[in-house]
Amino acid sequence: MSENLNSEPVSVEQDKLLEKYDTESRFRKLDKRELAGRIVQIICIAFSLFHLYTAWSGPLVTLMHRAVHTAVVMGLIFFLYPFNKKCSRKSISLPDWILGLLSFTTGGYIVLYYNELVLRAGMPNNLDYLFAFLSVVLVLEASRRINGIEISVLALLFFGYALAGPYLPDIIAHRGYSIYEIAEYMYLTTEGIYGTAIGVSSTYIVLFILFGAFLAKSGMGQFFNDFAMALAGRSKGGPAKVSIISSALLGSINGSAVANVVTTGAFTIPLMKKIGYSPEYAGAVEATASCGGQILPPVMGAAAFIMAEYLGIPYLTIVTSAIIPALLYYLALIIMVHFRACKKGMTGFSADELPKVGTILREKGHLIIPLILLLYLLISGYTPIYSAFFAILATVAISMVKKQTRMNMKDIIQALEDGARTVLGVAMSCAVVGLIIGIASLTGFGLKLANAILFLGQGMLLPTLFLTMIACIILGMGLPSIPAYIITVTMAAPALAKLGVEPLVAHMFVFYFGMLANVTPPVALAAFAGAGIAGGNPTKTGFTALKLALAGFIVPYIFVLDPSMLMINATTAQILIITITASIGVINLGAALEGYFLAPLSIPIRLAMMVAALALIKPGSITDILGFIVFAAVLALQLWQRKKAISASL
Repeated sequence: MSENLNSEPVSVEQDKLLEKYDTESRFRKLDKRELAGRIVQIICIAFSLFHLYTAWSGPLVTLMHRAVHTAVVMGLIFFLYPFNKKCSRKSISLPDWILGLLSFTTGGYIVLYYNELVLRAGMPNNLDYLFAFLSVVLVLEASRRINGIEISVLALLFFGYALAGPYLPDIIAHRGYSIYEIAEYMYLTTEGIYGTAIGVSSTYIVLFILFGAFLAKSGMGQFFNDFAMALAGRSKGGPAKVSIISSALLGSINGSAVANVVTTGAFTIPLMKKIGYSPEYAGAVEATASCGGQILPPVMGAAAFIMAEYLGIPYLTIVTSAIIPALLYYLALIIMVHFRACKKGMTGFSADELPKVGTILREKGHLIIPLILLLYLLISGYTPIYSAFFAILATVAISMVKKQTRMNMKDIIQALEDGARTVLGVAMSCAVVGLIIGIASLTGFGLKLANAILFLGQGMLLPTLFLTMIACIILGMGLPSIPAYIITVTMAAPALAKLGVEPLVAHMFVFYFGMLANVTPPVALAAFAGAGIAGGNPTKTGFTALKLALAGFIVPYIFVLDPSMLMINATTAQILIITITASIGVINLGAALEGYFLAPLSIPIRLAMMVAALALIKPGSITDILGFIVFAAVLALQLWQRKKAISASL
């Protein structure tokens, strides 16, 4: 590969962009040669080893395991994340040492007095209340530091709702709860802080994040980039397609759209600009591709595991159902960048500028083996915990095959530390979301919101879907995908369930729109991060990303109307038909939006292709026939125009 394609992104610029758009990146840079840095490193490594050990031997009692996980996460956040931007990034202040140690005591109290807490369940004493209040306050503050103020404020609003129940309008009123009842429910049960969300974080998510950290240390990220460049670099608009492929692969594993934009975008966005894409378009492509990684199997940014836990269905069912919609999303994105490249006369890179597929596979192809092992174990019916544990061990072992990927002890220790640091944001999101979900469960708010959505939608499916979509996008703005999914599925999915929508379909619907909030203006964090790298206008980049992600806004409606797209109660023939027709529909959609198919399209032809797109994407034999007729007519017209143009040029 030529030097300009293989240059490493400037880490200082990456750090600045991450800190601007991603609160998780605003951590202290502690010197590991000093005591504070060494202590934090040891805690991180111990935290990762604890979860690896419990993955092998089995977790502690549920409440104890979740409490230990949450307590260490909170403590590390207070050590690593300062109170505000003015505080030192190089040393831990005394108040933060105190808050970190207090965080450890909240988990330690449950571990030490677990038997007593069980025996006096429902009759907490003053010490129980003290630790309950302390835990709630620490969770809110730790979340504010690492995830931003929005989700903590939302949690406080829910606390206000729980306290003010009797004084509210009848449609949302409830009997009201005292601050003591709320604190007990949040701390001493598995319905609040230590609810399902933190349960998934403390088992599945932490292990898959560790798996991602070990893959990164083995060189998997660079392998994805090089492999994508070798596959797509020569085609029209090659760098944009490279961005899509590499961002999809990495985004599925890391689960953070903004972080993925910054890390892969630092490499791909300059290449897109180099061949002629505008800064706004380049930033939007990277943002849309990174965002979509969270709907792409097999990992889906860890959301698949939470969905499986909430629904009580096998993980494999979730990822199987997600395949076709995710591929349609990426097909639409690739088609649109291809048509844009054709319209603008862009080319890819020459062969001598690109790596060879054979060379990449010889040098780093063995790094795929842990991913293949992971999929094999999951498909064979092993639990995600067991599968992730052995995939991590396999990553270390497989990396030893070649010198350039070999992990030494320093790399292993760094992977353990990086994994612990990476899990902090997700885990804290799950903890604070536990407060919100706990209040919703305690007060019945989710059911009340569902009734309100049904009332506004007049009990009709399509209006209810539209209102649910709006609610999901608003609730998902500014939040990572996992807490956005948990909140939206609790608040919005019950409305769909009341209309007979299957639970998995409803969960997928709200997850899609919670995820798409990352590229939906006015708060499109992933798009804004892409604009920061590309030097483009953030608002224009956001609306461009919205256009590129349009298939993602259409497809969820389709799989609600026809669940066979999710392979639910469908024959092979039904799955093939809907996949083929929807794929052709997506091609029509891309052509209509970009104004190009085999040649430039006039406005009437673009409108016709949009009609064909919607007809083909929508299930139904009549609409499929209509769509095919329109598509065939446009195709024939374009072929005739091309033949005429060739004849005229001779």
